[in-house]
Amino acid sequence: MRVLVTGGAGFIGSHIVAALSARGHEPVVLDALLPSAHGAAPTPPAAPWIHADVRDADAVAGALRGVDAVCHQAAMVGLGKDFADAPGYVACNDLGTATLLAAMAEAGVRHLVLAGSMVVYGEGRYDCGRHGRVAPGPRAAADLAAGRFEPLCPSCGERLAPGLVGEDAPADPRNVYAATKLAQEHLAAAWARAVDGRVVGLRYHNVYGPGMPRDTPYAGVASFFRSSLARGQAPRVFEDGGQRRDFVHVRDVAAANVLALTALAERAPGGFRAFNTGSGTPHTIGEMATALAAAYGGPAPVVTGEYRLGDVRHITASSERLRTELGWRPEVEFAAGVAEFARAAQRPVPVPDQRATPAALAAGK
Repeated sequence: MRVLVTGGAGFIGSHIVAALSARGHEPVVLDALLPSAHGAAPTPPAAPWIHADVRDADAVAGALRGVDAVCHQAAMVGLGKDFADAPGYVACNDLGTATLLAAMAEAGVRHLVLAGSMVVYGEGRYDCGRHGRVAPGPRAAADLAAGRFEPLCPSCGERLAPGLVGEDAPADPRNVYAATKLAQEHLAAAWARAVDGRVVGLRYHNVYGPGMPRDTPYAGVASFFRSSLARGQAPRVFEDGGQRRDFVHVRDVAAANVLALTALAERAPGGFRAFNTGSGTPHTIGEMATALAAAYGGPAPVVTGEYRLGDVRHITASSERLRTELGWRPEVEFAAGVAEFARAAQRPVPVPDQRATPAALAAGK
């Protein structure tokens, strides 16, 4: 199978390219290779590739020739620096996806795996001892500033028990990045209905592993911690470190993409199907920082009490649908994955001004 991987030179995309090649498929990469995501001397992809932005309609049309399916990874990721990044997120993630889908419609390519995100849920699943399943609203800045980090029951004000969120949970995006990721899903679903396409959306949880970018505000928390350790500094843990996340290794995510691509032909046309892609084993952010510092041999984490508006407290996944329907199983356990990540090289990127404009091109994750 010939597969176009947008953002295929990036963190997750490069692992997908390797996994496709290892399984006998023919990946083709489209990537802008921007310094903000790849450093000043980027390494070209280990596959035939086109150096272009996913919003370049002519380049995308050329890349789609002879392609059987698309694995769309190109995106601007993370919470960003401030709201001034919003136009870049929307342009890269949503206009880029729309451009790709329009070109696929024209080229007759009908199979798509979309890199989604758990951020579309907002907060995860919560249960109240008195009121059952509840949906707490966004946390107030005053509560966060006072160190009151846990969401409370909207009916009785009691503390809630977090659980695993399923794909049928309502979407509740709480920052710009989350809003653009949900819009990508809606665009892909509309495309599938219009052209009888088949779409699988893999809602990634906290992906980590070799090749994560270093020293950039557009990366995951594991990358922040590893970057601090590489500088000889203690990882800075926001809030009280008790935020629950699902850390999933990048090779497991790549394997999920390959499975999804090969299973697309068996799905009904005109449909979109979302799959949580997480390890299924929650860990706190404090646990990740502590384990990574210990494996690296660096200074212990410092819990700062700082916070970011738009962050959620707990979000962990049930990936049972992916296991049941596609037969996926994560293979890299947390301790082994963190130990490997502590020793692995990071992707160097420049520290100065990595704001979304003009760097908000589709460079890949």
